[in-house]
Amino acid sequence: MPETSRRRLLLGTAAVSAGALLTACTSNDPKTEDTAKSTGPAADDKPGKPVTIGFAGPQADHGWLNAINENAKSRAAKYSEVTLETTEGSNDTAAQIGQVKTLINKKVDVLVILPADGKALTQVGLEAMRAGIPVVNLDRIFASPQAYRCWVGGDNYGMGLNAGTYIGEQLKGKAGAKVVELAGIDNLELTKQRSQGFADALKNYSNVELVARQAADFTVESGQAKMAQLLQAQKRIDAVWNHDDDQGVGALRAIQQAGRDEFLMVGGAGAKSAMDAIKADNSVLRATVLYPPTMAASAIDLARALAQGKGVGGLAELEIPTSLTLYSAVVTKENVDQYLPTGFS
Repeated sequence: MPETSRRRLLLGTAAVSAGALLTACTSNDPKTEDTAKSTGPAADDKPGKPVTIGFAGPQADHGWLNAINENAKSRAAKYSEVTLETTEGSNDTAAQIGQVKTLINKKVDVLVILPADGKALTQVGLEAMRAGIPVVNLDRIFASPQAYRCWVGGDNYGMGLNAGTYIGEQLKGKAGAKVVELAGIDNLELTKQRSQGFADALKNYSNVELVARQAADFTVESGQAKMAQLLQAQKRIDAVWNHDDDQGVGALRAIQQAGRDEFLMVGGAGAKSAMDAIKADNSVLRATVLYPPTMAASAIDLARALAQGKGVGGLAELEIPTSLTLYSAVVTKENVDQYLPTGFS
């Protein structure tokens, strides 16, 4: 994930077309400047010249990761002139490097890569860029900005910040409010960023205290086990923030088994199951903070624009941006219908 100090553009969470409002910057690598440079009108939905996009995505072993792959495929299918060359998807870095090299050898027009490990795949990203194939780096960022033409992904710090702000506003005026956090995997940078944003938001509410935190593993089983531990240790809770809606399924199960309903819960990422529960309004789950997998559809739009030498509508600049950070919207009962179409299974 990018550092929070990186220049950001906050986007809405719906899949954006190449005509959405974006921030424009110049290319990272002078060797690919001519490839990425706009020479014609802004990209739109009308068919342009034929484009082959190579897509190296993750192994679909999690609801969000599967949604990344599906968003990329469905977006590419929207354009009659786009051919999508996909790999099988792998969480093994050596295997994914081999898959990307195969796409390079096929001389695709542009690459979209969600690396299993950004640092480990940096070299193959550099290889593609030096071969004149622009790279759209999706979500997990490469170690060098020379390894990609454009990065697009979610805002982990913003997830925590918006979750904490929502909880703080809900607990305003409640003396000695107690909050617990069900985090993801602690050795991941994204977890650290989410927790930091959450902690920073809670500092704005003097009546709110984070009294406990457990790290889970983004699975239903871990969510249930860790939430059960939190419930047993904390006899009073006013709010819970859970980083991930997949592990949130288990967390809700533990809450129901314990017969606890005195608090509100906020989820993370935007699973359809979470949105359905929010809409039903029959559990402690009141909101979820998005980390939208529609970023993969946006990456396809940007790749198409790059390959066709087009810019972005609505702005004066001729280039697509170097970095795009999607906004982590808070989904509640009041706006859930708007976001349901983006929910993932």
